[in-house]
Amino acid sequence: MIAQTPKPPYYAVIFTSLRTDVDNGYESTADRMVELAQQQPGYLGHESARNELGITVSYWESVEAIKNWKKNTEHLMAQQKGREEWYANYKTRICLVERDYEFLK
Repeated sequence: MIAQTPKPPYYAVIFTSLRTDVDNGYESTADRMVELAQQQPGYLGHESARNELGITVSYWESVEAIKNWKKNTEHLMAQQKGREEWYANYKTRICLVERDYEFLK
């Protein structure tokens, strides 16, 4: 599903990852992170896709909202487990969205 975001400007956090073969609670933790993010002040939505390469883009009202999400205790624990078990490699990018447009059918 494509996130319905407000009129720019707003921020996008792009999380790109390569998984290891270890599952060990990954799916349930990923679902919980979505649930928690949705409760964070400043959260606007997200989009996610995974084949070999995983890409999740979350949208936020401000850099402050992103920083607060990064400091969430459960999120910090999931990040640690990700580094230790779930991800072979990942990269996070934070971007200012200055313009967006869409096509609807």
